[in-house]
Amino acid sequence: MLAILNQGQVGPPLKRIALATQSLLRDTIELDEEQWRSASLLPGWSRAHVATHIARNADALRRLIAASLSGDPAPLYPSASLKYNDIERGAERSGLDLHVDLDTAAGELARLMDRVEDWMVPVRLPAGEFPLSVVTLIRLQELILHHLDLNTDFSWQDVDPIPAGWLLEWTVLLMRDDPSLPAVDISSDAGVTASLGGVGERRAVSGPDAALWAWLTGRTDGDGLTWEVDGSSDADEDDELDSPAPITFPLAG
Repeated sequence: MLAILNQGQVGPPLKRIALATQSLLRDTIELDEEQWRSASLLPGWSRAHVATHIARNADALRRLIAASLSGDPAPLYPSASLKYNDIERGAERSGLDLHVDLDTAAGELARLMDRVEDWMVPVRLPAGEFPLSVVTLIRLQELILHHLDLNTDFSWQDVDPIPAGWLLEWTVLLMRDDPSLPAVDISSDAGVTASLGGVGERRAVSGPDAALWAWLTGRTDGDGLTWEVDGSSDADEDDELDSPAPITFPLAG
């Protein structure tokens, strides 16, 4: 997927963004006021906080696209304090307002994306310089990752294998140069492989793309994964466990 994005081909991720948005909105329209105020999977945040964050991310990406196309690059958010102040204020709104905001912000971003003619314009992000096309992958990650955080019935098992592979590739790219992470060698069912981190005994971990992605982003303890307990490549079958990994990753996103 990253190779395709580097060529400016955004059709596949744009379709997945539309599907992920529809899935998210189907869940949020069912939440009542008490459920909106209930805890999400993110520490200290209610579902209302998470929804506001998703909506403001759409606004930030829209500003980034507009600024890049005008030749006046701008950061995703003016400042961290303003970003979180907006989220705190937004989380105080009614459930209906939150749902409408999610729908409206997503629609405005989609309409701007449809008008982009050159997806190869370079943009500067915290992770480095990329073609503008990577914005589509960032939005897809934001939608699916925080849909998990809403703590509804949506889980990593509901993520389609195709976008799961894209998200795993993107997450690995963001994590590859961080030696402070647990030392793991990952291998996905679809063929994504990487050596990450540098802390602790190196372990080999394998499983579905979606399970690996959810684990690396800190959303699970390793559900659905298999790893070698002693980190040895010649471990026998008794050394492999189909249970939560004994290491966890920090929350991403």
